[in-house]
Amino acid sequence: MAAVVSNWSAAWRAIRFARSLQPSLIPCLKFHASASPMMATVDEFNHAKSQMGTLKEDPGNEAKLQIYGLFKQATVGPCNTKKPGMLDFINKVKWDAWKSLGSISQEDARQKYCDLIGSLLAAEGGAAEVAAQPAGSAAAYETLLVTTEDNITTIKLNRPAKKNAITTEMYHEIIRALEQAAKDESVITVFTGAGDFYCSGNDLTNFTKIPEGGMQQMAKDGGELLREYVKAYIDFPKPLIAVVNGPAVGVSVTILGLFDIVYATEGATFHTPFSQLGQSPEGCSSYTFPKMMGTAKASEMLLFNKKLTAVQACEQGLVTEVFPENSFQTEVWPRLRAYAKLPRNSLALSKQLIRGVEKERLHAVNDAEVERLVERWLSDECMAAVMSFFQTKAKL
Repeated sequence: MAAVVSNWSAAWRAIRFARSLQPSLIPCLKFHASASPMMATVDEFNHAKSQMGTLKEDPGNEAKLQIYGLFKQATVGPCNTKKPGMLDFINKVKWDAWKSLGSISQEDARQKYCDLIGSLLAAEGGAAEVAAQPAGSAAAYETLLVTTEDNITTIKLNRPAKKNAITTEMYHEIIRALEQAAKDESVITVFTGAGDFYCSGNDLTNFTKIPEGGMQQMAKDGGELLREYVKAYIDFPKPLIAVVNGPAVGVSVTILGLFDIVYATEGATFHTPFSQLGQSPEGCSSYTFPKMMGTAKASEMLLFNKKLTAVQACEQGLVTEVFPENSFQTEVWPRLRAYAKLPRNSLALSKQLIRGVEKERLHAVNDAEVERLVERWLSDECMAAVMSFFQTKAKL
């Protein structure tokens, strides 16, 4: 890490660098200092440090300052050194980068550091390397970071540069991660997202990859994958907890009805814009949402695309509890670690009593939703809506 920020020695480069900094720098640093999805382990932090040396391109001055500030906050804590003199350009901007992080914890900074390095590597096509697992993890994944610690298996969506949008590969990996978590010795399983998004829903580039069998084959394959994906949640035997660290869209929202607890930061939002894309609900939400919210409130979301704040989602039963942005990690994770100390079999058997009576119904709902979605994907209405989305996005 030091090699990236220590080569600014010549005075003329320092002056030019200091003058080139944009007013947006400090807000950018504050953006990266917002609440992280979970606390990175020391192994993950050390792995991120080693991976930084694999960057092929200079990430730019702003990113290097963010890296420096987060590294100092993670290893030393809040800035505790005297502010350099005005003519000490390099050390002054570095000091400002560190100081701007305020009082965020070393654990939070450690996680933010890992997320930032992950974003930079992902932007260069290095997502596989940043997702490499530290010691004690179950397996390596391309799009996830899966760890087991303190009797908690954490499945973290790890495409922060793409707001954790779910690709076809990611669906397969989540299914595999759930299958492995169901069999491991952990007590609870937790889902969260890397970076500042929980999940932005389906990566719509999935709809642009037409197989040899054409649209019919694509819709059929997509339907079967979705069926297996939702089935993995319905059948999951242990307590399943979502830690929603930011905005959630589409399938990442609809599937929440199959979780046992949903904790959200107050900055999270919940949006299911199906009709905008000519599609229909999935994740058993056509059944779970009316049951939780009542038909009218569920219809606002599933039919008319209403976006809920975290507080609204909590009031309507989708979210269990909302936490302040600045204390999200420090409140949620100690609570989860306390849950994970409870007797493993007792929790699993109790969940079966609570959920088992509806399992057959949920599988039937999943089948019906998939059948309807396959029809929708092949409709002119859906194709036109998706094309309109891409055209609007291209103009932005």
